[in-house]
Amino acid sequence: MEHSKKEIAALFSNGKFENIMEYLSDEIVWNVIGENIFEGKNAVKENCVQTSEYFKSVQTDFKTNDILVSENKVIIIGTAEFKQDGKRINFVSACDVYEFNEKSEIEKISSYCIPEKKEY
Repeated sequence: MEHSKKEIAALFSNGKFENIMEYLSDEIVWNVIGENIFEGKNAVKENCVQTSEYFKSVQTDFKTNDILVSENKVIIIGTAEFKQDGKRINFVSACDVYEFNEKSEIEKISSYCIPEKKEY
Protein backbone atom coordinates (compact mmCIF):
# COMPACT_ATOMS: atom_id res chain seq x y z
CA MET A 1 0.00 0.00 0.00
CA GLU A 2 1.33 3.41 -1.00
CA HIS A 3 1.40 6.06 1.73
CA SER A 4 1.62 9.84 1.45
CA LYS A 5 4.47 11.66 3.19
CA LYS A 6 1.98 12.86 5.80
CA GLU A 7 0.81 9.28 6.47
CA ILE A 8 4.39 7.96 6.63
CA ALA A 9 5.37 10.61 9.18
CA ALA A 10 2.23 10.08 11.27
CA LEU A 11 2.74 6.30 11.37
CA PHE A 12 6.36 6.73 12.47
CA SER A 13 5.51 9.33 15.14
CA ASN A 14 2.83 7.01 16.53
CA GLY A 15 5.18 4.04 16.81
CA LYS A 16 3.81 2.08 13.83
CA PHE A 17 7.33 1.52 12.52
CA GLU A 18 6.68 -1.83 10.84
CA ASN A 19 4.31 -0.13 8.37
CA ILE A 20 6.88 2.28 6.95
CA MET A 21 10.30 0.56 6.88
CA GLU A 22 10.27 0.57 3.08
CA TYR A 23 10.09 4.38 3.18
CA LEU A 24 13.43 4.83 4.97
CA SER A 25 16.36 6.04 2.89
CA ASP A 26 19.52 3.94 3.15
CA GLU A 27 21.31 7.11 4.32
CA ILE A 28 18.67 8.13 6.88
CA VAL A 29 19.79 10.03 9.97
CA TRP A 30 17.48 10.11 13.03
CA ASN A 31 18.57 12.70 15.56
CA VAL A 32 16.76 12.43 18.89
CA ILE A 33 17.92 15.85 20.03
CA GLY A 34 20.09 15.74 23.13
CA GLU A 35 19.91 11.94 23.38
CA ASN A 36 21.05 9.88 20.36
CA ILE A 37 21.82 9.98 16.67
CA PHE A 38 21.08 6.91 14.55
CA GLU A 39 22.82 6.89 11.17
CA GLY A 40 21.82 4.56 8.33
CA LYS A 41 18.79 2.39 7.73
CA ASN A 42 20.03 -0.52 9.86
CA ALA A 43 20.70 1.68 12.91
CA VAL A 44 17.28 3.31 12.62
CA LYS A 45 15.58 -0.09 12.19
CA GLU A 46 17.36 -1.45 15.28
CA ASN A 47 16.21 1.51 17.35
CA CYS A 48 12.66 1.08 16.04
CA VAL A 49 12.69 -2.57 17.16
CA GLN A 50 13.93 -1.61 20.65
CA THR A 51 11.37 1.18 20.90
CA SER A 52 8.58 -1.17 19.78
CA GLU A 53 9.57 -3.64 22.51
CA TYR A 54 9.29 -0.86 25.10
CA PHE A 55 5.88 0.17 23.72
CA LYS A 56 4.69 -3.44 24.18
CA SER A 57 5.69 -3.33 27.86
CA VAL A 58 3.53 -0.29 28.69
CA GLN A 59 0.17 1.19 27.78
CA THR A 60 0.71 4.02 25.30
CA ASP A 61 -1.53 6.93 24.40
CA PHE A 62 -0.26 8.98 21.46
CA LYS A 63 -2.09 12.18 20.59
CA THR A 64 -1.36 14.27 17.50
CA ASN A 65 -2.01 17.97 18.02
CA ASP A 66 -0.90 19.27 14.63
CA ILE A 67 0.61 18.17 11.33
CA LEU A 68 2.35 20.65 9.05
CA VAL A 69 3.20 19.60 5.50
CA SER A 70 5.37 21.26 2.87
CA GLU A 71 6.83 19.81 -0.31
CA ASN A 72 9.55 17.69 1.30
CA LYS A 73 8.98 18.17 5.04
CA VAL A 74 6.36 17.00 7.49
CA ILE A 75 6.21 18.21 11.09
CA ILE A 76 4.22 16.25 13.69
CA ILE A 77 3.46 17.89 17.03
CA GLY A 78 1.92 15.79 19.77
CA THR A 79 2.15 14.00 23.09
CA ALA A 80 2.80 10.50 24.35
CA GLU A 81 1.61 9.14 27.66
CA PHE A 82 3.03 5.91 29.05
CA LYS A 83 1.34 3.94 31.82
CA GLN A 84 2.14 0.76 33.69
CA ASP A 85 -0.45 -0.92 35.91
CA GLY A 86 -2.75 2.06 35.33
CA LYS A 87 -0.22 4.59 36.65
CA ARG A 88 1.48 7.24 34.54
CA ILE A 89 5.20 6.56 34.32
CA ASN A 90 6.05 9.16 31.69
CA PHE A 91 4.49 11.93 29.63
CA VAL A 92 6.31 13.50 26.70
CA SER A 93 5.54 16.49 24.51
CA ALA A 94 7.14 15.92 21.14
CA CYS A 95 7.86 17.46 17.77
CA ASP A 96 9.18 15.32 14.93
CA VAL A 97 10.54 16.98 11.78
CA TYR A 98 10.73 14.66 8.76
CA GLU A 99 12.70 15.46 5.62
CA PHE A 100 12.04 13.42 2.49
CA ASN A 101 14.20 12.85 -0.59
CA GLU A 102 13.05 12.88 -4.23
CA LYS A 103 11.93 9.21 -3.91
CA SER A 104 9.58 10.11 -1.01
CA GLU A 105 11.87 8.29 1.44
CA ILE A 106 12.64 9.71 4.85
CA GLU A 107 16.24 10.88 4.83
CA LYS A 108 16.29 12.85 8.07
CA ILE A 109 14.27 12.91 11.29
CA SER A 110 14.81 15.43 14.06
CA SER A 111 12.88 14.42 17.20
CA TYR A 112 12.42 16.87 20.05
CA CYS A 113 11.07 15.01 23.09
CA ILE A 114 10.39 16.96 26.29
CA PRO A 115 9.42 14.84 29.30
CA GLU A 116 7.00 16.27 31.83
CA LYS A 117 8.69 17.15 35.08
CA LYS A 118 7.57 14.90 37.89
CA GLU A 119 5.98 16.53 40.88
CA TYR A 120 7.46 15.42 44.17
